[in-house]
Amino acid sequence: MHETLVILSPGFPENEADTTCMPPQQIFVKALKEICPGLNIIVLAFQYPHKAGEYDWHGVKVIAVAGKSKGKSFRLLTWVRAWRILRKISKEHQLLGLLSFWMGECAFVGSYFAKRYHLNHYSWILGQDAKRGNKYFRWIKPKGESLIALSDFISKEVRRNYGLFTLQVIPVGIDTSLFGPVPENRDIDILGAGSLIPLKQYHLFVEAVSFIKKFFPDVKAVLCGKGPEMERLQAMTQSLNLEDNLVFAGELPHYEVLALMQRSKAFLHPSAYEGFGSVLSEALYAGAHVVSFCKPMDKDFRHHHVVKDSQDMNTEVLSILRNTRRGHDRVLMCQAQQISKNMISLFV
Repeated sequence: MHETLVILSPGFPENEADTTCMPPQQIFVKALKEICPGLNIIVLAFQYPHKAGEYDWHGVKVIAVAGKSKGKSFRLLTWVRAWRILRKISKEHQLLGLLSFWMGECAFVGSYFAKRYHLNHYSWILGQDAKRGNKYFRWIKPKGESLIALSDFISKEVRRNYGLFTLQVIPVGIDTSLFGPVPENRDIDILGAGSLIPLKQYHLFVEAVSFIKKFFPDVKAVLCGKGPEMERLQAMTQSLNLEDNLVFAGELPHYEVLALMQRSKAFLHPSAYEGFGSVLSEALYAGAHVVSFCKPMDKDFRHHHVVKDSQDMNTEVLSILRNTRRGHDRVLMCQAQQISKNMISLFV
């Protein structure tokens, strides 16, 4: 009987064509299957997809509980269903352990199930779950050796907010095979990609384009993503006379975003908080110069320009565009296969 690793996640792609659902996590799972072909991997998706059932995803079994992110009583029912599924899996398979994405409901169910059945369980803290006030830290009372931090920054946040030292820092990696040939010309000056929510501060992206236009009247910028801030950002674009300079591309398949990165000179990421930001490592490997407020790892990486405020950000982008000898060689932060090896080593 093959050993089985169960991954608990709030959501997972509903099919192999769904590349927009949690790209970093699906790249991780694919890489894990690639380096451990004999390992049986089961993903238990709590909330999404919205249709309950089982299906195959690149050789990985996915079980959708279909919680649909409903209210409290329904969420409790989702947890009960997840527990029953885990119990069934434990009877039918030889479990290597459990891995939960985020310190949230998956970690809550996973940690108590692991205690009940004496299994290894790790929680991968992936972003805002490291912030102060996360009730699941209080409910689970985890020990540091059960926690994996996405980045050096997240590890420090967990230590500062909860007094816990995480077992390891394991960032998300990129799949280098997804990148095509680099175009001869980079015809996009500034690119942005992410959820259009207040935390990501894309109003600063629009303001940066307006600033750059004073020096490069024909500046071309593209912003990928969808979210509640879309209308506000489009209104800003109109009021600043940027309709000919800034294109809202909407939510695109993952491979299309990577192709845009390879056409871009600068990748601007104005998010106020970022656990790691897989788009940062993807943009660097695509050859773009990355400008952000966040510095996820203690190590410095070429072509990653960390800035203090919006004025500094605007100046840095302008400097990049003015430098005709800037270079666009690929910079590799983390490769998915190595990340997966680091993760599975915790269980064996």
